[in-house]
Amino acid sequence: MGLLLGTVADRVIPDPQRHHPVAWFGTWAAALEAHDYRDSRAAGVGHVTLSLAPLVALGVAAEAVGRRHPAAQVALTALATWAVTGGSSLAREGETMATFLADGDLAAARNRLSWLCGRQADELDEPELARAALESVAENTADAVVAPLFWGAVSGVPGLLVHRGINTLDAMVGHHNERYENFGMVAARLDDAACWLPARITGALACGLAGTRRSVAWQTMRRDAHDHPSPNGGWCESAFAGALGVQLGGRNVYPGGRVEHRGLLGDGPRPVAADLRRASALARRVQEAAALAASALALAAVMRTDHESDERNAR
Repeated sequence: MGLLLGTVADRVIPDPQRHHPVAWFGTWAAALEAHDYRDSRAAGVGHVTLSLAPLVALGVAAEAVGRRHPAAQVALTALATWAVTGGSSLAREGETMATFLADGDLAAARNRLSWLCGRQADELDEPELARAALESVAENTADAVVAPLFWGAVSGVPGLLVHRGINTLDAMVGHHNERYENFGMVAARLDDAACWLPARITGALACGLAGTRRSVAWQTMRRDAHDHPSPNGGWCESAFAGALGVQLGGRNVYPGGRVEHRGLLGDGPRPVAADLRRASALARRVQEAAALAASALALAAVMRTDHESDERNAR
């Protein structure tokens, strides 16, 4: 119930512009980094451990309260789900980008792209802006929607909070650059591990919700998922590419001049504004399906625990 209510809340209650819980965590992690940064992997381990410790404690405390008061457990799970999932914000950003592109306002689209990803946008045209935004919508559907719901179903409030903490740390320090190559490696690898299964679930859901393109989406995902530098991103992006009939991947330029060449995903034309709008709609459908699946998984776990408890009491 908490997972479902939190997902509904994500749809109807916009994220606050100030004092968002995720921003609080980011402030805490940044303050820690100012004191514990060292150019070493060992320092990165310590940073991740200290950053996540308050989330672990808060999640465990919430579960302890919930065991005594079921209504509180529903409310706390719903609150945590709303705080850590970003499905509606992600879809709205995709739709905003689509509107700018459809209106021919490339300057606004280039400026807005930084809300979705960290690519250099100064010279991108409409198809490349649409591609960058669509790839971000696809990949972040796993990171910001399916993964937190999965971990919430597996381990309740601690899973919700800790996963979002890991994902936030990856966004802050998990970069391939001189400062973070060593210090941020642990955060990046931990985020990859936490999203390994959710990314594949995201791809499967996107394919299953692709309508008449369902079989094409499956074939595209199975063929192209590994042609991506991320162990997880390719499953989401190739599924979206197949579902929408577009081609993703290619050359990306990042601030500082770093260039990344990605494999091509899908067989269609390069995406345009209308495709980005369809991607946002698909991301919303994936969120709905993931919430139902996570709730069913959590319910099955509760029923199994209750059954095992009854058997022990009977003995």
